[in-house]
Amino acid sequence: MTTTVFRNARIVDPSQDMDATGNIAVENGRIASCGGTGVPKGADAIDCTGKLIIPGLVDARVFVGEPGAEHRETIASVSDAAAAGGVTSLIMMPDTSPVIDDVALVEFVLRTAREQASVNIYPSAAMTKGLNGGELTEFGLLRDAGAVMLTNGRNTVANNLVLRRALTYARDFGLVVASETQDETLAAQGVMNEGLFASWLGLEGIPREAEIIPLERDLRLAELTGARYHAAKISTSESVEAIRNAKTRGTSVTCGVSINHISLNENDIGEYRTFFRLSPPLRSEDDRRAMVAALESGDIDIIVSSHDPQDVDTKRLPFADAADGAIGLETLLAAALRLHHNGDVPLLRLIDAMSTRPARIFGLDAGSLKPGSRADLAVVDPDEPWLVSKEELRSRSKNTPFEDARFQGRVTATMVAGRFVYEIS
Repeated sequence: MTTTVFRNARIVDPSQDMDATGNIAVENGRIASCGGTGVPKGADAIDCTGKLIIPGLVDARVFVGEPGAEHRETIASVSDAAAAGGVTSLIMMPDTSPVIDDVALVEFVLRTAREQASVNIYPSAAMTKGLNGGELTEFGLLRDAGAVMLTNGRNTVANNLVLRRALTYARDFGLVVASETQDETLAAQGVMNEGLFASWLGLEGIPREAEIIPLERDLRLAELTGARYHAAKISTSESVEAIRNAKTRGTSVTCGVSINHISLNENDIGEYRTFFRLSPPLRSEDDRRAMVAALESGDIDIIVSSHDPQDVDTKRLPFADAADGAIGLETLLAAALRLHHNGDVPLLRLIDAMSTRPARIFGLDAGSLKPGSRADLAVVDPDEPWLVSKEELRSRSKNTPFEDARFQGRVTATMVAGRFVYEIS
């Protein structure tokens, strides 16, 4: 195969603590060299002056319609959207129809991804059958089939004993348990953050305690069992404090934050804009700032897109009746770069949170540009301005909260295993 050399790029690779200008050579689907200045004879050289090269992004929370709701998103279409956003690896959530709770469904995802996807798609598996919070699934068989994570998807396991057993078995099988923490009884019929703004809009609110209480419970059970626990999406300053305290006690815990919750706040809902109805709900500006500070300090480990395609039948409704969720794969990096451009979070830490660290948490072959690593990378123009247009989005669903948003910084090319899967012409 021809050697490809990216010349004069700013290489940002947290796995090597590297932020330097140099060349990257790719040969036979692997990184042959990183950081040098030479170009092998006969190599296909690409000038990347003024551009970044980063490890391909790793998104640990992506919902896909297939199987069961292919009109919202398929494995092929989510792959196209991921490639356009510089995401080279993603973990697919089990919230499908049927639920990914047995070996056959895990194998279906892997087989379909091999045949139709241009990026690496890793299935997660349901922690309980049907995501109903009761009977546990076959953890060992699911792991052996290829599941990289256990989760109850959008649902929180309410039964303490069930969760304790799940954490214990997951520990024995070496699997991470990822959980969305929202108490259904406290959230009740709430549709946005509880507070003055919700009152002004006449909408029922969800208190911050609906997240904090189940999170505290989960952290205690993780400490009791010694399991590897991942809080999928946190959104409040108290949640950060709880995570920080658990880490201080030596609990094996990590956490993520949605790109939406470090980019937006409850005021963005405006006049009942349903693309901003999310779970957990968008919080106050103080909470958003707390999320950004915790990301910068490393108390929040990773950023996820929480890509959740919804169609017009579920979003073009009154705010209280609309479904939760927003797509985010194609805008993940651009939205995160806002934090770099305004000086809130260093670029090396941002890429760590979206590539190197999620790969390490979930044991994926990704997140590095070290020689010998699989050549999954993204070329980024950090200063290119662009406007988000729903007509140009590759996702089958168009429910982005960043519609018509102006961004600075765009992926210009994405490579997976040494092959270009996306390029701006």
